[in-house]
Amino acid sequence: MTTDSQHPVQAAPAIPRHFGLDWLRIGAFALLILYHIGMMFVTGGWLVKTDAPIEALSYPMLFVSPWRLGVLFIVSGYAARAMITKAGLLDIFAAERSKRLLIPLLFAMIFIIPPQSWVTLQFNHGYESGFWSFWLHDYFRVAPLHGVTLPAWEHLWFVFYLWLYTMLLVAGLVLIPAQARQMLGGLFDRLATGWRLLWMPLLYLIPMRIGLTFTTGESHGLFNDWVSDFILLPMFLFGFGLAGAPALWLAIARLWRPALVLSLVAYLVLAAVETAYPGTSTPPHATMALNRAAQAAMLWGMALVMLRLADTMLDRDHRWRARLSEAVFPFYIIHQSAIVLIGWWLLPLSLSPLAQFAAILAGTAASCWLFYDIGRRIGWLRPLIGLRALTRPMDASPSPVTGTARSPR
Repeated sequence: MTTDSQHPVQAAPAIPRHFGLDWLRIGAFALLILYHIGMMFVTGGWLVKTDAPIEALSYPMLFVSPWRLGVLFIVSGYAARAMITKAGLLDIFAAERSKRLLIPLLFAMIFIIPPQSWVTLQFNHGYESGFWSFWLHDYFRVAPLHGVTLPAWEHLWFVFYLWLYTMLLVAGLVLIPAQARQMLGGLFDRLATGWRLLWMPLLYLIPMRIGLTFTTGESHGLFNDWVSDFILLPMFLFGFGLAGAPALWLAIARLWRPALVLSLVAYLVLAAVETAYPGTSTPPHATMALNRAAQAAMLWGMALVMLRLADTMLDRDHRWRARLSEAVFPFYIIHQSAIVLIGWWLLPLSLSPLAQFAAILAGTAASCWLFYDIGRRIGWLRPLIGLRALTRPMDASPSPVTGTARSPR
């Protein structure tokens, strides 16, 4: 891939759709919604909490927490390469991604996120003003209120990070000399030999994850969130490289079983630490370092397992795939506000934890589908909720999902 002053992309074969990665993206976001519902019930702080926490719920959440975001960024990096190949010009790609990501982010920060911030202030800090007073007078203060950053992006930090990583990728493709980029691309082919794909990334991830534990936390605040930047950005770049290195799929096919064993051993370590130091208890430094090493190992091991799953069991089309692929972004935009508001409204009813969970899940699913189904039918609203603009006035069919590279079988 080469560029000149106008930043065209060297002609390359189109990357065919990989249905398995479509389903992996859909499943990862569905899991994320369940995870955020679970955050209301486990011990520890969150936007709003039930008065009847379920301690045992921490263990299944502990299983998905280390790798869920890493997998999403790998798939996003994969899709970025497919979209660059399709666009032909980096300028067009960068402009299109900026519109598709930043417009919904700004819309959500103004209209979708404020209820979350208001509930947080009400629940955790005794804020007494009503929502409309909060939105008109406090939300846009551009300063913390009772320690709550306003205005906020909450769960939509993922969208801004994805945009930022995409722009860094574009800058690299423009500024890094072609010979250096070819050398970097060759690293992915060498990574596919032997067991390198399993152990070499761990030489980076484990020390980095341990080292960052004792420097800064995972805040999703961009300028003080080195954990995400030094862990998730490489996942995004790996996905980009994977789309251009078919040999890596053969390595994944060889190594997914040992990767699964590594992941299960890492999870046993995480579960043991959670059992010994439950909830918000702080373990000694050595134990914390072991915990972070296990998180890094499980992140990488499960990423390989999920990619293998996508390449085998999930790699088939279905009549619902295109619709669900289109719905993922609107679902993601609205789901956490729905969870927080429904959970907040349910608290005075003193329902059992199971009844609360069922009500929040049903209400969130209904809210997500209505938000998407109504928004997709209104032309001017589509770009605001992350959907492509209609090409014809009456065309409300799903836009095709960006393809991803087919692995060699």
